[in-house]
Amino acid sequence: MKTTTISQAIADTVSTWKGVTIAPHRFGGIEFRVNNREFGHLHGDYQADIPFSARLRKELVASQKVSEHHLYPNSGWVSFYIRSADDVPALIELLKLNYDRLTAYSNGHIG
Repeated sequence: MKTTTISQAIADTVSTWKGVTIAPHRFGGIEFRVNNREFGHLHGDYQADIPFSARLRKELVASQKVSEHHLYPNSGWVSFYIRSADDVPALIELLKLNYDRLTAYSNGHIG
């Protein structure tokens, strides 16, 4: 039986989205890009960092769906801590939110 890591399961899902590329991240882990823009990255199976607009970041932190970024709390970045495989759907939803925002923007729609 093949064992899939949490990060591999996330990458397997995100890689099916149109135009997504996955590459090593400069600070370790893997990053997800669309239209040459990073929309999130994983640090192993335990943490994801995602950039959002200031407004959306504030809403997500207030709703406790994410935490302020672990190193840059006043930036547009947020951190999502993966505690178990049960957290994967919520993280994929956040990545998809950012992916949709960036692809809508690049297609001339308001994002």
